[in-house]
Amino acid sequence: MKRFPYAHATHPQWRMAAALVLAQLRAQMALPDGAASPALGLLYITDHYASEAAPILEHLATELPEVLDWVGTVGVGVAANNVEYFDEPAMVVMLCDLAPDQFRVFNGVSPLAASESRDGFRAHTALVHADGQTPDLTELVQEVAQRTTSGYLFGGLSSSRGDSVQFALSHRVPMVVGEGAQGVFSGGLSGVAFGPDVGLVSRVTQGAQPVGPTHTITASDGNLVLSLDGRPALDVMLDELSISLDHPEHAMPRLRMTLVGLTTRGQDANPRAVMAPGQFSPEVVVRHLIGLDPVRRGVAIADRAPQGAKLAFCERHREAARADLMRVCAEIREELEPEVIEVPFSADGPLATSNPALHRIAGAVYVSCSGRGGPHFGSPSAELHLVRHALGDVPLVGFFAGGEIAHDRIYGYTGVLTVFTTPA
Repeated sequence: MKRFPYAHATHPQWRMAAALVLAQLRAQMALPDGAASPALGLLYITDHYASEAAPILEHLATELPEVLDWVGTVGVGVAANNVEYFDEPAMVVMLCDLAPDQFRVFNGVSPLAASESRDGFRAHTALVHADGQTPDLTELVQEVAQRTTSGYLFGGLSSSRGDSVQFALSHRVPMVVGEGAQGVFSGGLSGVAFGPDVGLVSRVTQGAQPVGPTHTITASDGNLVLSLDGRPALDVMLDELSISLDHPEHAMPRLRMTLVGLTTRGQDANPRAVMAPGQFSPEVVVRHLIGLDPVRRGVAIADRAPQGAKLAFCERHREAARADLMRVCAEIREELEPEVIEVPFSADGPLATSNPALHRIAGAVYVSCSGRGGPHFGSPSAELHLVRHALGDVPLVGFFAGGEIAHDRIYGYTGVLTVFTTPA
């Protein structure tokens, strides 16, 4: 597996942006360490280009005939190594040097097989793109995860102020006239599944910080939390936020900033699921407050609130998000590189040395919440600058999503960083 060629460009006319992207890709494909015949293309466009999704995909597929399959989607922003494009027409492309027998593109016309396919392919992990307006989307994501041997998905929900589209073009599936005839779909979910020989390392980084302790939901009704640790949920929240509904002019601004971190399963089996002071573990999903019930003293959240689940009130926090992003990047580097070994037998004292890296990064995909990015981190492209600083100059593309997918769950206000690895 060679280094994945990648490119990015912005231009009011998509054909000019595509020409810039193609020039970058061809130059990298011609390098000695570049992939000359990559089989899979990842394509992300901003919503300025959404109405032209079909001709964009057709143009790139025609100009790069060696690329067999394409997947991707639209976002209000897209990202590449060290740069973010928000609120401007842009596209990013990465060409993955993977064996064709180690991935399968799926979509609504050709769904991911529930078992081993006829040619022996068995999905191990999958990159998933989905439309957030799809009914029962949480259950669909879980179903796709169950069709992989690892149960691990990564990806995100399309985000667009116009057309919400997904790219899912496979050379194995003859296209028919109708929706998706050119590999462009709307609604549902699509993506690409990878076999067990594709090396992946993936981490979730949180963007919110708890403002109080973790509670157990002791009574609920659907998405209405009625009591926490045996106390009325509304009273608990008002106490932790130090506000009163008797003074709505002070309470409402604070309530608009308040979210909830929810852990619905795994908290007993996995010690890391318990929320540590000042930070959230990857098992926590952040959800909006959507209403208050003063009569029943309840708090309504944008998810089901089963009894026994863990809940903490939280707020988005820039420094916590920066620290957690650096943490997950460090975890990825530590998994790919050996620890430094001290050699004590030296006349000048201990010597620090290390073995050669076991793996290197061939490419990376970063899906971040549309509410993050440079504006949340303090300056344009600041979030991607942090990733570049931690991972180095690696091929990377991604988009800013309406919700992030990791494991078999849909997250919010998070980032999902996944790297493709190859033996060094």
